[in-house]
Amino acid sequence: MDGWLEIGKIVAPQGLQGEMRVYPETDFPERFEVPGQRWLLLPGESEPQPVELKKGRYLEGKNLYVIKLAGVDYRDRAEELRGCKLLVPESDRPQLGENEYHVMDLIGLSVFMQESGELVGKVSDVIAAGNDLLEVELQESDNKKSDNKKSDNKKKEKKTVLIPFVEAIAPVVDLEASRIEIKPPPGLLTIND
Repeated sequence: MDGWLEIGKIVAPQGLQGEMRVYPETDFPERFEVPGQRWLLLPGESEPQPVELKKGRYLEGKNLYVIKLAGVDYRDRAEELRGCKLLVPESDRPQLGENEYHVMDLIGLSVFMQESGELVGKVSDVIAAGNDLLEVELQESDNKKSDNKKSDNKKKEKKTVLIPFVEAIAPVVDLEASRIEIKPPPGLLTIND
């Protein structure tokens, strides 16, 4: 949705007082802990509606937050909101430090080999791990298309590779040019071939 950032999804009620569990889609915990206005997108709707976050807390070991919204005082009402997405305006992005990036800015960037300039593929996802991993949908080369007759019989599944998003392997991230340049160690891109 243009103009909005999804910060989480309501997955279940919590207790009897209208609290609900939220699966976070953000690295900024204050989105669920600091009271204030958020927006709620109901399944099947295209326009979010404003809601007030009263309070929230992190559930240790579950990677979930428990939140309380204004006007949701009973479990039944919390249950009705299961599957709703929590949003904030895109203009509400936190400022990042040097060499920090918003996930949504990385998805869709073209990935190139730094030395040869060869296109590797496009970033299709960013996976949170000890060091984040770029999931890159590989660009199929013309040679592979003609040489690999077996692939004609298989589903046309796109191959992906996970690339550690660390400066030593991805030294150049140019958001303005929509590109990432990588220097992968030998074998990183051919592990799954």
